[in-house]
Amino acid sequence: MRAMVLEEVGRPLRDVERATPQPHAGEVLVEVSACAVCRTDLHVVDGELSDPRLPLVPGHEIVGRVVALGDGVDDWRIGDRVGIPWLGRTCGACGYCLSGRENLCDRPTFTGYQVDGGYATHVLADARFCLRLPETYDDVHAAPLLCAGLIGYRSLVAAGDARTIGLYGFGAAAHILAQVCRHRGQRVLAFTRPGDTAAQEHARRLGCDWAGGADEAPPASLDAAIIFAPVGALVPVALRALVKGGTLVLGGIHMSPIPELPYELLWGERVVRSVANLTRRDGSEFMALAARVPIEVTAERWPLAEANEALARLREGRLTGAAVLVPGA
Repeated sequence: MRAMVLEEVGRPLRDVERATPQPHAGEVLVEVSACAVCRTDLHVVDGELSDPRLPLVPGHEIVGRVVALGDGVDDWRIGDRVGIPWLGRTCGACGYCLSGRENLCDRPTFTGYQVDGGYATHVLADARFCLRLPETYDDVHAAPLLCAGLIGYRSLVAAGDARTIGLYGFGAAAHILAQVCRHRGQRVLAFTRPGDTAAQEHARRLGCDWAGGADEAPPASLDAAIIFAPVGALVPVALRALVKGGTLVLGGIHMSPIPELPYELLWGERVVRSVANLTRRDGSEFMALAARVPIEVTAERWPLAEANEALARLREGRLTGAAVLVPGA
């Protein structure tokens, strides 16, 4: 197999050949057909998430076909299409797992962080945590659903019943979520990097009622807001736009420091909450929703060998939608 391997944080990935692994009990071996590039991958590569297992193959928005089964795997067959998300495995025994909150597991395993991910031609996965994907999406356009879509969905649930919702950072997650919000009849306001007219036009084309820079005052107050950009300075900005009783959701796994803010921005029962990881229930619920909407996924195909350039484009904010690595492209 071939893989793009992170050997040292802060350094480019290296294209290597290695032996194709065989699945252990409970695992499936998947031949990768597409793997989207996520901002979490960037945080891992850049060293903003601590202690990744090195050497490491990043990537956790993986679509592929099962090519081998480990002992005890009964829910999948050779040739099945599967999705492999960020949550690779949980302990199943801690208080969080036993109370239906496996996203907060004390001893989790994350794909492309503690175990090898999908920047490769093949990957191993725990069969219990693989997801079935809607057949209405081809492999390239299904891949971003597996994190951008899932975290967006969990963030939307956390935001509650909002009539007007603001999305800060209009990238892979927000462009999917905006369409879900419109499907639900919500008014969507999109906030981009100042001066990013391409992203603003993209937002309007996907049905957002307004799009402007994060430095601009919105045309209406927000019942809820979700911040996808990893920029802590946006927290007081979004709070100022919230109505009393509104909810601000922080949808990223990493964020720059949040500046000091006056208590008056929180007063009025405004709520600030984070979203951590996902559950298998999130996966099944969102994939069922994605089959109904449907969602127009904006995706750029990239050869696997160009993973470093795709990450650079994401780091610099030069992507519209999601970059998707395709082995053999």
